[in-house]
Amino acid sequence: MDCRPGCAACCIAISISSPLPGLPGGKPAGLPCPHLTADLRCALFGLPERPEVCARLRPGPEMCGETREHALAYLTLLEEQTRPG
Repeated sequence: MDCRPGCAACCIAISISSPLPGLPGGKPAGLPCPHLTADLRCALFGLPERPEVCARLRPGPEMCGETREHALAYLTLLEEQTRPG
């Protein structure tokens, strides 16, 4: 499955604990990545600075569903269910 154009749910909903350019402490859940372009694409795609978690996350029917709204809701719920403490 390919990423849905204009979605970027994974670039918004999930937290990133590893450092990335501009966010040395990582990215909190719900905050759009500062490397999203105006058309909701990753400006770090294919670059070594891209966090490993981003490179390993692959789109799939369960996660992405049929809409961007589904993907945001699914990833937000998953983030809440796996939050430490």
